[in-house]
Amino acid sequence: MSSADPVVPLFHPGHYENFPVASILLPWRLRSAVRAVYAFARSADDLADEGDATPEARRAALALYRSQIDLIAAGETSTDPIFGPLAVAIRRHALPLAAFYDLLDAFDQDCIKTRYADFGEVMQYCRRSANPVGRLMLALFDDHDPRHQAWSDGICSALQLINMLQDVAIDWQKGRVYLPQDEMHRAGVTERQIAAGEVDFLWVLFMRTQIERARRMLHAGSPLGVALKGRIGLEMRLILLGGERILDKLEASQGNCFKARPTLTLRDWPKLFWRALFPRSHKKTTHSGGTSCGTGGCSR
Repeated sequence: MSSADPVVPLFHPGHYENFPVASILLPWRLRSAVRAVYAFARSADDLADEGDATPEARRAALALYRSQIDLIAAGETSTDPIFGPLAVAIRRHALPLAAFYDLLDAFDQDCIKTRYADFGEVMQYCRRSANPVGRLMLALFDDHDPRHQAWSDGICSALQLINMLQDVAIDWQKGRVYLPQDEMHRAGVTERQIAAGEVDFLWVLFMRTQIERARRMLHAGSPLGVALKGRIGLEMRLILLGGERILDKLEASQGNCFKARPTLTLRDWPKLFWRALFPRSHKKTTHSGGTSCGTGGCSR
């Protein structure tokens, strides 16, 4: 997967960018399950990304992970430090096994696929690499509303796109380009520019298009931030606001993710938390690039 730092402080700093870990907002009863799922996702992602193993060796290691999920599906128990706790979490909370298989498919794809022909291919990757995370979190809260799942999918895919835009330079060093090849071609943007970190007029226009699309997707899922109540609703609003803030920084830099990778800083947190806690008091935007989370969700 595209490696990235957290979008909001609920995320582990530097690993598996879209997964909340032991958040202070999570009920105690769910924290062990979240840690178990995170340990699986983090370690599987590392198999696909870290070290100097060949693609064949990486895929073989991921195949072993898949066999472990097969055993859990068959009702087997395990003393493995990763799959033992994961099996407990899956059974206790009736977590969908399809989400774990989808994540493994995405990690496996990262071992062999380094370019994406069009946005449709990118979205297929997001469907497996990001959307399962949101569905697992909803399942942990026993939320199986199809509308909530659809909003969650949109948010998770948007967050994955944001990570891809943040990490263009990092992914290039790993030999990967997640940007749609056909859109790059039409915009007159080349991989040579990525290699050189060159930001010209064409790159600015191209990135502006990518940023706005991710923003629209984030907004499309934003009603979930109001639909979910209690702690998970607060967490979701923070996620939405954090993603929006990263997009604002990308836009302000004119898409220059080479000079400085946009991240959230300590100065961002107070405003994000305040707006997440009191969404109804922020119906109106206070600046051109901002977002507000009112009764209808988060909107620009």
